[in-house]
Amino acid sequence: MKNIKTYILALGIGCTAASCTGDFLDTEPITELTDENFYRTTNDAYRALVGCYEGLHQIWAGGVSFPVASEVLSDNAFGGTGSADGFGYQMLDEFDRNRSTADQNLFQDNWSAYYSAIFRINSFLQRMDQIDWEDDDALRLRYESEIRFLRAFLYFDMVRLWGNIPLLTEPSPENIPQAEPEEVYRVIAEDLQFAAENLEAIPGTSQPSSEFGRVTKWAANALIGRVYLYYTGYYQQPDLAGVITGQQALAYMEDVIQSGGYGLVEEFSQLWPAASLEDYAGELNEEVIFSIRYTYTSDYDGNTDGNHWMVMLGIREQSFFPYGRGWGGATVNPRLYNAFNENDARREASIIAIEEEGLPFTNFSRQREYTGYYTKKYSPMINEDGVELPVDLGAPNHMIGQFQDYFVIRYADVLLMAAELGSPNAQTYFDDVRRRAYGENFSSLAITPNRLLEERRLEFALEGIRYWDLLRQGVDFAANVIGESSTVLNAGSPVSKVINPSNIITTEGLQQIPNNQIILSDNVLVQNPGW
Repeated sequence: MKNIKTYILALGIGCTAASCTGDFLDTEPITELTDENFYRTTNDAYRALVGCYEGLHQIWAGGVSFPVASEVLSDNAFGGTGSADGFGYQMLDEFDRNRSTADQNLFQDNWSAYYSAIFRINSFLQRMDQIDWEDDDALRLRYESEIRFLRAFLYFDMVRLWGNIPLLTEPSPENIPQAEPEEVYRVIAEDLQFAAENLEAIPGTSQPSSEFGRVTKWAANALIGRVYLYYTGYYQQPDLAGVITGQQALAYMEDVIQSGGYGLVEEFSQLWPAASLEDYAGELNEEVIFSIRYTYTSDYDGNTDGNHWMVMLGIREQSFFPYGRGWGGATVNPRLYNAFNENDARREASIIAIEEEGLPFTNFSRQREYTGYYTKKYSPMINEDGVELPVDLGAPNHMIGQFQDYFVIRYADVLLMAAELGSPNAQTYFDDVRRRAYGENFSSLAITPNRLLEERRLEFALEGIRYWDLLRQGVDFAANVIGESSTVLNAGSPVSKVINPSNIITTEGLQQIPNNQIILSDNVLVQNPGW
């Protein structure tokens, strides 16, 4: 029990927006306040900032979370879920519009939550001038930088998922048509550039513990690299919407590496609680540049600060210490497990291997698309007495009370992005990431584009990155990698699993805009191709 208690302490102390008493962003809800009695004082501004960060909890609390969807869309995982569940996750996996009509609004909750979060941010930005900042220009600049980063983060999710979305930079009741993707990316680039240039350059490990979870200059720098690589790759453009060049993107990465104060934790497994019960590095470790922070205090009265999506990844309705039960979504593709070298420590740290670990799984009748592999990085957990950790801490249940943070950007990603962007130190950065993975079995390999892409797959497996890395190589390339024909178990019986590359090409890798949103817009919104 000692190790589990240590883990609970390390995982449970930190907070995100409106999550822990007496810590960053702990405040009362602002939903009952109006423009007439709000946005006046610096205290109001702080509470508005809380509301903007809270949007990060709400966007994935319902519907299909971005991290889970990203893995199902890639070649890393199948849809999975229960054998009697709807086929929404299979629709994602196979890009198949012919699934049941009940699945046509799969992303409805997410769509609404994203635009709700955007509304909060735009409202705050619009009313900053009416706040008495008490001559503290630095405070105003910090708040504006943080929430513009959040807006960029939200729009980047949305434009990758749906491609063609309405672009709102101020609150508006108008029923507006979709913008060109370049317009959205220009706002993203300008917001991130503003944040990178105006947030204080505090080394990551020097940030006060009470402020972990808040946006930093280094988070903005790092996200610029990710956005630049995706936009220029997917849209085959020479720069990021005319705002940021490749050399500038590289400079932002090098700035993080040279001045950010980050590093790689010693052992890869230390990043993931289910993989390192005795030496977990904690969620505030030196490698995390930006994370969405969660706690176990979610309830059914509107408090959504728990990790509501992680339960989808758990072993289907069975628990084996330290792994907790879940809904069996995103079952890991054996191709991913087999892609790892046996000397690569990341395989065991990333994937729960049922047979290889000797786990007595028997719930075949309840699991769709069983492969023998589940995600370990974001697995629900139990203690040695079989009690789910969130419940042990007082959460209503294990479904909404998961509290592991989502690591949006790790330092390893910055190293590999800098290498890809042409850093003179590319080989060194590449070797640094691989050396940790292989330990005493490490041997240097000359960096090439193909090796870099494969290294990214292994390093960030099951973290919601692989699909977007494939798409930015070109839709045809992604389709050919993801397409496959294999065998999985549905309710214990072998069935053929086919992912047709042509479906990905037809949809251009984009997802279905919720059908009810198109109806509500009086068909101002236009559905994406292939759906």
